[in-house]
Amino acid sequence: MLLRLAYLAATNILAILRLLPMSGREKDIEILALRHQLLVLQRQVGKPTFTATDRAVLAGLLHRLPADKLRHLLLLVRPDTILRWHRNLLKRRHAAVSRPHRRGRPPTVRSIRALVLRLARENPPWGYRRIHGELAALGIKVAASTVWEILKEHGISPAPERQSTTWAEFLRGQAEALLACDLFEVRTLTGARLYVFAVIEHTTRRIRILGATAHPTADWLVQLGRNLLMDIEDAGSRARFLIRDRDAKFTASFDTLFADAGLEVVKTGIRIPRMNSIMERWIQTCRRELLDRTLIWNQHHLLHVLVEFETFYNEHRPHRALGQAAPLRPLPEVIDIPARRRRLRIRRRDRLGGTLHEYGHAA
Repeated sequence: MLLRLAYLAATNILAILRLLPMSGREKDIEILALRHQLLVLQRQVGKPTFTATDRAVLAGLLHRLPADKLRHLLLLVRPDTILRWHRNLLKRRHAAVSRPHRRGRPPTVRSIRALVLRLARENPPWGYRRIHGELAALGIKVAASTVWEILKEHGISPAPERQSTTWAEFLRGQAEALLACDLFEVRTLTGARLYVFAVIEHTTRRIRILGATAHPTADWLVQLGRNLLMDIEDAGSRARFLIRDRDAKFTASFDTLFADAGLEVVKTGIRIPRMNSIMERWIQTCRRELLDRTLIWNQHHLLHVLVEFETFYNEHRPHRALGQAAPLRPLPEVIDIPARRRRLRIRRRDRLGGTLHEYGHAA
């Protein structure tokens, strides 16, 4: 803004120098022409906008004129607005002069503000009084009103409006105890319909593809349920809930099997796939990365490609929820590449004829 004001001051000085050799008659004619052009512009413009520089220039040029003279001028704004702009300029000038000598409460340290926001984010039921008490327990002395002002400044609602738990937050908090299962349909090259039964662990994202058949009966699902219970028992899983939809293929015998093993079956709402979102998202991943790129001949071929994809998904494919690690493989240590070594030796392993690619360092 200062550069803009300096530029306008220089142009106005040049304009004044241009007016000096002009006679009074010539100036009057130019003023009348400019006033008429201003009338034309006022008929075409609804409400003009002024920048801070425009306000400063008009307030500096016209504040010395009496109010009755201002009222007779042809201006885009009212005379009272010009006077108000001038008063605001004086206020800002006085504030800038007195700011170094201002006294009062010092500003809150940035790290304390960040800690207040962190406590509010990680503890939705906490109000500003509870956060203030936690800060006092940490030996941080701030006023409760300061905590309230920080939360208000960042648009954080009061505790009663923040403590409602969404379904996604509930699933994240209970992930270690949750399993999710579903049946999804696959079409073969001849148009035959096959059904696949898969189970995923919420905490590790490990997928288990338990079987595929053209005729999913209740006895078939119960047998796959027994296989699942033996598998998670061998893996030391601490799952306590199994999420499933309301498909009629899941009978009371299926639920009783898991209830006897100490797992409670939780049914999703009617036509609410988001209640089983992690399982539904994996099915979408399986279709996008495998099934939509493969022609399935028969049930045997389908089981073969699904077993390959299960191994690829659990042991290699990165997952954002796990910090880009695979469900059964932690991230390796970050390698230090010397400056002189400009070339990495990376090998590629193809699965299913190149449909899936795995990359690793060459030995």
